Amino acid sequence: MVKIRLKTPEIIQFRLSERFNYFIICVKSLFYNHHLSQSYVADILLEPIFKIVDSRVFKRFLGPLFVLCCILLTGSVVIACYYVGLPYWWRKSQEVTIFLLIVGNWLLINVTYHYFKAALINPGTIPLAESYNAVGICKKCLMPKPPRTHHCSICNKCILKFDHHCVFLNQCVGFYNHRHFFLYMAYTVIGVIFIITFGIGIAYDVLWLGDSGGWEEKEHEKLHGSLVRYNLTGHLIPITEVDYDSLGISPASHNLPVSELSDPNIYRACCYVAVIIVAVLIALGSLTVWHYILISRGETSVESHINKSERKRYNSKGKTFVNPYDFGKSTNWKIFLGLTRGRTFWRHVLFPSSHKPDNDGITWTTVSDNELFRVNDHQM
Repeated sequence: MVKIRLKTPEIIQFRLSERFNYFIICVKSLFYNHHLSQSYVADILLEPIFKIVDSRVFKRFLGPLFVLCCILLTGSVVIACYYVGLPYWWRKSQEVTIFLLIVGNWLLINVTYHYFKAALINPGTIPLAESYNAVGICKKCLMPKPPRTHHCSICNKCILKFDHHCVFLNQCVGFYNHRHFFLYMAYTVIGVIFIITFGIGIAYDVLWLGDSGGWEEKEHEKLHGSLVRYNLTGHLIPITEVDYDSLGISPASHNLPVSELSDPNIYRACCYVAVIIVAVLIALGSLTVWHYILISRGETSVESHINKSERKRYNSKGKTFVNPYDFGKSTNWKIFLGLTRGRTFWRHVLFPSSHKPDNDGITWTTVSDNELFRVNDHQM
């Protein structure tokens, strides 16, 4: 006869407690680490996204899809603005409409020009047949790296003055297309503010006055009963019919605001444009402000993280870190926009211009020759 021995509740409880304590130790071991930092935790959490982005599928299929979506969204908003805004303002004032057409198309030309230039221009790669002073060796492509050059894992090559890889351009933002990328964002944000400024009246007319809340009056549904009013004693008394002609008075009239745009297609177009421009204003507006700060400090997105770490390291030693590429806000912007050699803001910023940066993206001028060792230290 075989005897089956069952585990007592105490043993089961002990096993569960042992497993739970083991799990707690594993979790705590992740945090009791000298190298643990906020950046490390962010890298671990974003690792699955990095694997998807670094894959060839993203570069070959998802990248062009993002570009197509960006073009279609921009084009659809422009068409909706012409469809709704042009007739509306033409009825209001033809002079204002002409002004809006000039300004709006000027913004559209700049947005279109800088987007395609940023998407099609080579951001800048390391020349193979030239000799140059390298500050390090790329660990992935094993190429000598000039200053401010970093490797893009998506494009699988080193980019001169690498800022980041933009999915909506399907390529990197680097030395040769950084100016076009920023001006595209700036003009897009200005265009969104332009649409909001001159479209707020249309939105009020369509989304507020034209919205019945889903209620529609039907002819066969009539109210039953009689109208009533309060008398001086507070009692309700019925209102008899009044013959206004015999009294020589006219009934009261109310001039309530009525929407001039009652077309359902116009209502849908306004809702669509409102959602798109609010999302673009929040997302692209914050990104534009962030890049404005970086350019004012003479940094790229990658260099901002490097310089942040360097400032902490220098502060711990009682020293002050100086960015070797920070020549002051005004000079930094002139260098970035290429406003040298007689170029002006009115001609080369307010209107499309294909001028290239002054240097070659390999040799860089620093604030002081004594800061060159810090450039080498960053890139190593």
